Amino acid sequence: MIRIAKTENGLVQGLPAADPRITTFKGIPFAAPPVGKNRWRSPQPAQNWEGVRKAYEFAPISMQSTPGLGTDIYCREWHVDPEIPMDEDCLYLNIWTGAKSAEERQPVLVWYFGGGLQWGYPPEMEFDGERIARRGVIVVSVNYRLNCFGFLAHPEITAEAPDAPANFGNLDQKAGLEWVIRNIEAFGGDPNNITIAGQSAGGGSVLSQMTCPDNFGKFQKAIVMSAMIRSPYGERGIGEPLPMEAAEKKGQEFFEFLGVKTLEEARALDARYIRDKYDQYMWKNGMMMTVLDNQFCVGDPMKLYAQGRHAHVPVMSGNTADEFLNFITAENEEELAAKAKELFGDRADTFLGYPEAHVKYQNGFAPVSGIRCSVKSEFIMNNESDNPQNSYYYCFTPDIPGWDNPGTFHSVDLWFFFETLAKCWRPFVGRHYDLARQMCNYWTNFMKTGDPNGPDADGTMMPVWEPYNAKTRAQMFFTAEGAKPVYDEESAFEKFLIESATDRLRS
Repeated sequence: MIRIAKTENGLVQGLPAADPRITTFKGIPFAAPPVGKNRWRSPQPAQNWEGVRKAYEFAPISMQSTPGLGTDIYCREWHVDPEIPMDEDCLYLNIWTGAKSAEERQPVLVWYFGGGLQWGYPPEMEFDGERIARRGVIVVSVNYRLNCFGFLAHPEITAEAPDAPANFGNLDQKAGLEWVIRNIEAFGGDPNNITIAGQSAGGGSVLSQMTCPDNFGKFQKAIVMSAMIRSPYGERGIGEPLPMEAAEKKGQEFFEFLGVKTLEEARALDARYIRDKYDQYMWKNGMMMTVLDNQFCVGDPMKLYAQGRHAHVPVMSGNTADEFLNFITAENEEELAAKAKELFGDRADTFLGYPEAHVKYQNGFAPVSGIRCSVKSEFIMNNESDNPQNSYYYCFTPDIPGWDNPGTFHSVDLWFFFETLAKCWRPFVGRHYDLARQMCNYWTNFMKTGDPNGPDADGTMMPVWEPYNAKTRAQMFFTAEGAKPVYDEESAFEKFLIESATDRLRS
């Protein structure tokens, strides 16, 4: 087993995981602490150390609202520890490896957590990489700066560093990936077989990394979970970057809210004071997220992907059945018709001709999974591009037990993909564990080869998962009875909305 590894900055020592065939290395610095003059600055090189660094514990999480204080579903699910260490000094990563020597060159997963770019952290218990590592894939989870610490823009920062004026959280993710390329061989990994993956804002981060031109060639596969979030009804999409000028103006307003006039004064403030003031500011003025700086972010990642301006690698993407449903808010059929005309123009009559368009949902009409339509439209455009790559679509739709009857809520599939159900409080039973085993198998197969197919634990072949395209419409549904391939089951209404999403993304 690899218990001690040599990184570019020094030796690190890990510990046996629950399975002693796996070694965990926690809290390895991949950049200098982003404090003092490094606050609101691109990640700087980590310092060397003498001797052997004990990589036994997770490093502090990024500055954010204290987790575990609420009663919402995520505080019940995994944000359970209000005492978890938190610090502005947070640029560390964690590794799970089952390699016995540096010569094994196992495939590598680089994982970016979700949380709206405001919250979240690698130590969340669903992200335990041991089960994936047991399948011969090295897992690396990368921490990054969040909220105003990671995504503030300001004219003074732009003037100081025009080549890296914003998106520091995304640059942290990028620096983590580049550290892996330079160092992962020491842990038995293959720097030429890397999958970047994430869920929610982590999946959006994967899209951002995929469409950053400087990243082309740095990874070989990508997994975008619950993150291609756009409504087919034309609403502004989650994850659409804010123009730099508007972001800088917001940064100036935030400095005023902090009570400072200059970048130097803001860098001198206590991190917890900034965090608490941002919590107040955010709910009235909106979150700070990825901005269009024309350096790291050169456009809307969804549209860049649709236009073929991205790293051309195999992609797996999908959604849970109950997340991000979209509908047209309308009081009556006349208002629905007027909004359809506004949204679809000459195709409004076609839209109104589908019975599904008139189904009431809450106070609206025409419920649809916008994320499902968006993923499929992106995949169709990829298939029509000059350099098409296999794209695999999934829908997660099993029963989820618990007194709260949660349905397939946003993020619940993480327990399954990481095969960490045993850590959850929910009364999962055998069929859930069988499904999680299958899902983790598909996931790791894809990380190894770009193809999710292969045998289950007993040696029998799992149901075949084919790439999605306009001809086959091949999809994998993860159900209470296990993985089920589905072909061309889309209604004419859904195909219409997929085409409409495609038109908007192409524009």
